[in-house]
Amino acid sequence: MKWSLFALCIGFCIDLLIGDPHGLPHPVAAIGHLISLLERLFRRLFPKTPGGERAAGACIWILTALIAAALPALLLWGCARVSVWLRLAVESVMCGQILAAKSLRDESMKVYAALKHGSLDEARQAVSMIVGRDVARLDARGVMRAAVETVAENTSDGVIAPMLFLAIGGAPLGFFYKAVNTMDSMLGYVEPPYKDIGLVPARMDDVFNFIPARLSALLMLAAGALLQLDVKNGWKIFRRDRCKHASPNSAQTESVCAGLLGLRLAGDAWYHGVLHKKDYIGDAKREIESRVGTAVKAQYDAISDGVADQIAKNVARIDESKLKKEVVQKAKEQIAEKFDDKLDDLLEEFNGNLQNVGKIYKSIARSFSKEDI
Repeated sequence: MKWSLFALCIGFCIDLLIGDPHGLPHPVAAIGHLISLLERLFRRLFPKTPGGERAAGACIWILTALIAAALPALLLWGCARVSVWLRLAVESVMCGQILAAKSLRDESMKVYAALKHGSLDEARQAVSMIVGRDVARLDARGVMRAAVETVAENTSDGVIAPMLFLAIGGAPLGFFYKAVNTMDSMLGYVEPPYKDIGLVPARMDDVFNFIPARLSALLMLAAGALLQLDVKNGWKIFRRDRCKHASPNSAQTESVCAGLLGLRLAGDAWYHGVLHKKDYIGDAKREIESRVGTAVKAQYDAISDGVADQIAKNVARIDESKLKKEVVQKAKEQIAEKFDDKLDDLLEEFNGNLQNVGKIYKSIARSFSKEDI
């Protein structure tokens, strides 16, 4: 277990520094190919009825989850037989592939960059890489809203939840979670042809994300405090709007994000040509045009930089406090030095006056003595 925790820490650093380079094979892509293969297979094997397709979806879920967890477990077992350091290296790379903090930031900022330079078509293309909705109908505000929403949701799905599963069971459990999440992304829709075959994958994704989504929302609130965002409003919108979604988990982080940034998210969206009516999440205190860059940056900072920023601020405060103490101490020393000098002058003057008084007293005493004689 301790080696898996070391691998998680190393993998997290790998993800922040390197991310997922384009062109290299990725295990999650392999999981996606496996899901597509099993879908075609079981659609042929099971009857084309609601019950048959649901059974097919259950079989897809079981086989994909087992294979996704078993293969990395066997690979790590083989590496450990050779060397524990080899296992650590391989599992660290696996952890880096499971996490998606840098990729989430990079892909989201592509949307922001495209809109900033005035290319709506490029922005639609960029946002289509990170959302499942139809993007052809989206205007600039719709594109930005979709980007902020997916960053908020994937703060949990892409980073916090995988880290939780990695901490509990290492890379095998991390890949199990990625398989669950990928099946929901590919099959978990409510319209044909996925309505029935995607039922089990969607429900199981709800189960395995129930705790991580709520934990992510609380961590996002804490990160908002570190980044000096509107935490009071974030908590208010979280309590009010966290259940305004068909999924029991998606609105947890979306509501916090909307509250922290003062935005109104969600609303109606098109999926596979079908309009889905959705409630709004949050209040439109600000225009989304002025906040989308902040939204994307805030979520990434909440993952990777928030604590570091706060530590830096605390160090600055400590340095400032030390500087103030040094200035005050120096001032005290200067005051004390001046006081001592002044006191010495006063004492010297007092001693001089005292000596003069003594001389006068002796003179008077002598005059009285002569008169007595």
